[in-house]
Amino acid sequence: MDTNLRRRIRAGDHDAFGDLFDAYARSVYNHAYRLTGEWAVAEDVVSLTFLDAWRLRERLDEEGGSLRPWLLGIATNVTRNTRRAARRHAAAVARLPRDEPVRDFADEVAGRLDDAAQLAVVRTALAKLRRAEREVLALCVWSGLDYRAAAEALGVPVGTVRSRLSRARTKLAKHLEPPEARGQMRGDRGTAVGPLREGNR
Repeated sequence: MDTNLRRRIRAGDHDAFGDLFDAYARSVYNHAYRLTGEWAVAEDVVSLTFLDAWRLRERLDEEGGSLRPWLLGIATNVTRNTRRAARRHAAAVARLPRDEPVRDFADEVAGRLDDAAQLAVVRTALAKLRRAEREVLALCVWSGLDYRAAAEALGVPVGTVRSRLSRARTKLAKHLEPPEARGQMRGDRGTAVGPLREGNR
């Protein structure tokens, strides 16, 4: 089915493209939200992703499996461009004189989730990762792509995906570790701390 869909999309079949949107728009949206943390931005990324997919349709291989990695790869690039544009806009706004503080929409986004405190902790930890590490984490962990599909989406070798994911997981574990646990480890250098030693599980 995907091979036939690929051929129809390459040929500019509008119905096929509609099928593509119906099948993968939700997946693209979820991926975009996980990278940006903002509902409105994620919606923009979905629109731009499918516009780019239409523009790039002739580059799509006729043979292959699921089109999800291809779309998530486009969505990742769109997100990068969107974030760069947002940074340029923010810098321009910061140079303008203003009498009132600019409203911070981050609190509004967090308020739409049940556990805002936990979200803040996770977002802070994610912000400490490199962009490449956040992207591979979003693709492999949250979107469920295997290493090969994630490598296809990002245009990098499978080994690069593995190493980035390993670094991301290690950093997240460190940043999400409770402060009291880190303090206990520093205070008991000569003593094995049960819950944090893998051999004691």
